[in-house]
Amino acid sequence: MKWWKHVAKGAATFVLASALTACGVVSSGNEGGSESSKKDDDKIVIGFSMDTLKEERWQRDKELFEAKVKELGAEVKTLAANGDDAAQLSQAEQLISEGVDVLVVVPHNAEASAAIVEKAHKEGIPVISYDRLIKNAEVDYYVSFDNVRVGEMQAQAIVEKAPKGNYVYIGGADTDNNAHLFRQGAMNVLKPLEEKGDIKIVYDQFSKDWKPEEALKNMENALTANNNNIQAVVAANDGTAGGVIQALAAQGLAGKVPVSGQDAELAALQRIVEGTQTMTVYKPIKAIATKAAEMAVALAKGEKIETNQTVSNGKIDVPSVLLDPIAVTKDNVLDTVIKDGYHKLEDVFKNVPKDQWPKQ
Repeated sequence: MKWWKHVAKGAATFVLASALTACGVVSSGNEGGSESSKKDDDKIVIGFSMDTLKEERWQRDKELFEAKVKELGAEVKTLAANGDDAAQLSQAEQLISEGVDVLVVVPHNAEASAAIVEKAHKEGIPVISYDRLIKNAEVDYYVSFDNVRVGEMQAQAIVEKAPKGNYVYIGGADTDNNAHLFRQGAMNVLKPLEEKGDIKIVYDQFSKDWKPEEALKNMENALTANNNNIQAVVAANDGTAGGVIQALAAQGLAGKVPVSGQDAELAALQRIVEGTQTMTVYKPIKAIATKAAEMAVALAKGEKIETNQTVSNGKIDVPSVLLDPIAVTKDNVLDTVIKDGYHKLEDVFKNVPKDQWPKQ
C-alpha cells in the first residue's frame, strides 16, 4: 500500500448532472469519463481540476497534460468549471471522492480554491497548483512561469515603442493571483519612468474574469477620460488585448498605439503580423503541461520532486518550479511559436499577402 493511499470511504458524492452540464464539465482520461466509480487501486489516476476551457490556451494545456500523463502510464480525469467557483469546488470534491492519487488544480479564484486543498489533504491527496497559485493554503507544489517577468517583458516591449506619453494598464481578473504578478512586473518597469516624468499612467484597471468585453469597456473608459490622448497600452493577455484593440479601432487608433499581450493565441499573432498588436508573451504550454504531469505522477509514486525555488502564497512558502517565458514580436514569430509548431505559418499570416510571408 503506497503512503498516500487513504482509507476506503463510503459511497462517492456526485455533483448533480444538471449543475455539471451548466458549468461545462469535461471528462477525459478514459473514454467512460469522470462519472465512473472509484478507480482500481493499482492504477495511478491524476485529477485535473480546471478553471475554464473557453480559451484556446487552456484547451492546449488540457490536451498536452492528459497526453503526458498517459505516456507515463497513468490515467487522468479532467473537469472544467468555466469560471464558477462553486462548480470548481464541487468538481474537485468529485475527483477526491473518486480516489485520485494527486489533484492538479488551475484555480479560478486564488483564495476560494484554498478549500480544495483542505478537502484533498483530509483524504491524504496532495495538490499541485498549476500555472496560477492557490493562496493561503498548504499547497504541496506549484508549477508555473515567472509571471513577474511576464509583466516586465510586456511593459518593456511597449516602452521601446512609446518611451513617453500617457499609459493605460488593462489587467486580468482581480481574483487571479497571476494577474497581480503580471501587474507587479509591469509596474517594475513603468513606475520608475513615471517618477522620472517620462510617462504618466492615466488608467489602471483589472478586467473581471479576463473577459475581452470587460477589457473593451475599460479601454473605452480610458479613451473617453483622456480624450483619446493615449500613447501606449499594457494589456495583461491576448484576450484583453483583443478588447483593447477593438476599442482603439473604433477611434481609428488601432496600429497607432502599441499594445502588449500574452499566451501567443492565434488571433493575437495574426494581429501582431498585421500591425495592430505589438507583442505577446509565449509561455510554452508543452513545457508546463509536461512538467506538471511528470511531477504529478512522480508524487503519486512517492518520489522526490525537484524544485528550483519557493513562492509565498500568504500561508507557506510553496516549493515551486518556474519556467521561462518568451517575448514574441513580428521579428521573431518565425523562430519561436512557428518553429516550435505551436502555430502554423499559413495560419499566422493568413491575412497577409503571400508575397510578404517570411521564408522558413
